[in-house]
Amino acid sequence: MKVTGFNHVTIRVSDLETSLDFYRDVLGMELVHRGRIDAYLEWGNAWVCLVEREGEDGEATLGVDHVAFSIEEEDFDEAVEILRNHRVSVIRGPEARGGGRVINFLDPDHTQLELNTGNLHDRMKVWV
Repeated sequence: MKVTGFNHVTIRVSDLETSLDFYRDVLGMELVHRGRIDAYLEWGNAWVCLVEREGEDGEATLGVDHVAFSIEEEDFDEAVEILRNHRVSVIRGPEARGGGRVINFLDPDHTQLELNTGNLHDRMKVWV
């Protein structure tokens, strides 16, 4: 599988405004998009999505939602086949989403991972 690097991380937060203050003002990330319950920030070659969420029981479920890795479009289908051949638990996709093709799957400890052919600027074209 030819992953080219880190793409983004999505983090569930309890209060979007407080988290924005931290990631933007303390860590120096650049705010690219602010939605009602989400924000996209750029930091060097990577980006972070903050999303304000509650769990199914009404309690805040906080922390890393998923980690995404970049993969070239021409390598995507082969990567999907590798995941299937190894009987990896795919929880979403493969599908076109956010300006690229993505597949979400679980590692052996049930950490959600994603392969993503897109980038932040293509995603913003879809959101704006």
